[in-house]
Amino acid sequence: MHVAIRNVISTLTASGEEVMGPDVLLYHYPGNDIMNGSLLTVESNHFCVLKSRGAILNCYETGQYQVDTPQRVLVGAIQQAFYGGQSPWQYEAIYVNRAKLVIRAEGQALSREMAQLRYQVDYYIHVDSKDDALKLVQHMPYQGHFIKTSEVNTYAAPVLEQSINQICQVTPLEQINERIHDITDLVTAHLQEFLNTYGITLNNVKVLVAPADELMKKLISLRAFGLDEEHAIRYYIAMLMADRGLITAPNMISGTGFTIQGASPLVETGEYLKPPAEPAKR
Repeated sequence: MHVAIRNVISTLTASGEEVMGPDVLLYHYPGNDIMNGSLLTVESNHFCVLKSRGAILNCYETGQYQVDTPQRVLVGAIQQAFYGGQSPWQYEAIYVNRAKLVIRAEGQALSREMAQLRYQVDYYIHVDSKDDALKLVQHMPYQGHFIKTSEVNTYAAPVLEQSINQICQVTPLEQINERIHDITDLVTAHLQEFLNTYGITLNNVKVLVAPADELMKKLISLRAFGLDEEHAIRYYIAMLMADRGLITAPNMISGTGFTIQGASPLVETGEYLKPPAEPAKR
């Protein structure tokens, strides 16, 4: 439960715990005890946007400020109402995290052959200025008292998927990793343009793309050693045979029959495939 100690408003809980963790982009102070004269505390890695009845009054950087209705509001207009003194919810304090946060997105794409791929994108974001903090408060809706990085990811996921598929769907499966820099550049450009609307700055992006099927991963790895398709498949089957303790694994690689002291323990099937001989005429 959050309470104001001596009417000081901050991001600390009653037990002194910091609310703005590494997964919190925005925090709406939940109390209704912000009045004229309250002290608003802003930490060094936060911004604080002060609102009153829907209007944005001010945006603060690091420091402690006394709450007072200014002569001019930043955004919106205050509709005056008649109250017998100070009214609850007269002011709202919205804290914005200005530290660098990391978000991970995962999804699926398709190669040119329609082979299924999995991608993982780690991207780093921060809110750079007071103007950006105002953009975030104005343009990104929230429910409850938080905007967390997972919610930002909900907005960004379609942009990531479209950017990655734009290149992957015209690229052969074996050449996906050769174009990882092109994919990263495209994701960065589209994602930065999208996040700018919300006042969020994109710092850097890391993209990994791999086949969704484990068999395809291993075959492509073998192909990377210079093996053609046939030999890659033989080596893969030989590895499976070796894992099961089969002594014929090397024969799978070489494509030769298995012999014991020069004699094949296998029966030739050719004799059984010949048509039956006709009975001798008397």
